[in-house]
Amino acid sequence: MDHARSPLYAAIDLGSNSFHMLVVREVQGSVQTLAKIKRKVCLAAGLDKQLNLSEDAMQRGWDCLSLFAERLQDIDTSNIRIVATAALRSAKNADVFITKANQILDHPITVITGEEEACTIYQGVAHTSGGKGKRLVVDIGGASTELIIGEGFDAAALTSLDMGCVTWLEQHFKDRTLTEASFTRAIDGAKQVLAPIVERYRSLGWDICVGASGTVQALQEIMIAQGMDEVITLAKLHRLRKQAIGFGQVEELDIDGLTLERALVFPSGLSILIAVFEQFDIDSMTLAGGALREGLVYGMMDTMRQQDIRTRTIQSIQSRYQLDRAQADNVANMALNLLSQCGDEWIAEPIAEEMLRSASELYEIGMSIGFKKDGVHAAYLIKNLDLPGFTQAQKQLLAELLRQYREQLHPVGIQSAVSAISANRILRLLRLAIILCHRRDSNVLPPVTLNTNSDELTLTLPTTWLANNPLMAAELALEAQRQSDQHWPLSIS
Repeated sequence: MDHARSPLYAAIDLGSNSFHMLVVREVQGSVQTLAKIKRKVCLAAGLDKQLNLSEDAMQRGWDCLSLFAERLQDIDTSNIRIVATAALRSAKNADVFITKANQILDHPITVITGEEEACTIYQGVAHTSGGKGKRLVVDIGGASTELIIGEGFDAAALTSLDMGCVTWLEQHFKDRTLTEASFTRAIDGAKQVLAPIVERYRSLGWDICVGASGTVQALQEIMIAQGMDEVITLAKLHRLRKQAIGFGQVEELDIDGLTLERALVFPSGLSILIAVFEQFDIDSMTLAGGALREGLVYGMMDTMRQQDIRTRTIQSIQSRYQLDRAQADNVANMALNLLSQCGDEWIAEPIAEEMLRSASELYEIGMSIGFKKDGVHAAYLIKNLDLPGFTQAQKQLLAELLRQYREQLHPVGIQSAVSAISANRILRLLRLAIILCHRRDSNVLPPVTLNTNSDELTLTLPTTWLANNPLMAAELALEAQRQSDQHWPLSIS
């Protein structure tokens, strides 16, 4: 047996709209995705008024599971979790479907309660999303919507509601017309379902709000395709609602960034999310890194439970790419020391400090491909790696910082993680910290003082130290010229 080979894990989610299978393995403290298989089964659409699944809907499900079964045969049964959610919770003939499904998969299916689903979704979010403080998590599925408030890995409130983008499509957009009236009915209907929990959730409160579903992902993809940033707001949701109404019919929807696969349930999912925003007075929402399937997978991996997701991600990448952790710490400590001397007002966004630390800890990743153009290599890797704990906008900012970390200097372009002013200010500090740490020894770092006057920086070092380190003095002088050429005055004294 090959002991170096890490075991495979599989999570299958028999959802109300789609069936999903996720296959992963653990690599250097991170989860590496090996396969994602999805089939649109539309199980919930096969429920009649007596809540019986049609033979056609069940057959679509069994056909899908036959595909999944082939992939499962090489995975240890103790590393497999298969769960069914809202449609099979409510179907009166669910046992008929599950009996045959168990035979196909040769592995038991667990029909989880709404609360268990919400709890597992929250674990998926907690293991893959950054940010501190309390989270409000919203997951709009095919036949249910989960809302959770939690902090760290602990959920304080778990709710699963009987509404989803498939069921709302049949209830409020049955004739497939898109009008002010149909959207208003769908939004008001969702608000009624949400009403019983609003007071409790508002009293618990939250610091950040994240969406963990295909609905939220689809909305974010549309916004980015249309030139907006990744943050979802109520104003943007109403803008998309107006766009949808302009097409008149669901079948005519041709919104930039909307895939054909999501088009049918787009209006109903949008309506539910608008209701959530309005009922809970949400300012903004970002997309979570994972949800139900990730919660199932991480639940099978005891070693992955670390409170700071970004730290776990950084350490995993450092191991995989054999980065020099001591040097990464040197640069991070120096960069944060410089930042602390700039004053609280110099960089407005709290996340900017995290981005500076992360860039410092990963700045040599491009050298794993080659020294020449290592900044280009680093940017490519960061943009394309899975980075649990970082949003897409934060990944983009990290990539741009690492692209420019040495030699030629160009301002960071427009991105949405922080303001352009803040992005370029942390880039300047990163470049200085790397030069100051070039000897790769924490015992020989110079004492430095940094003074700021808006974009004007003055870096002061002991005169004797500069005299005794002529290469460092020359590098700092060259960096001062490069920053000054970008109208960012830097003087070395």
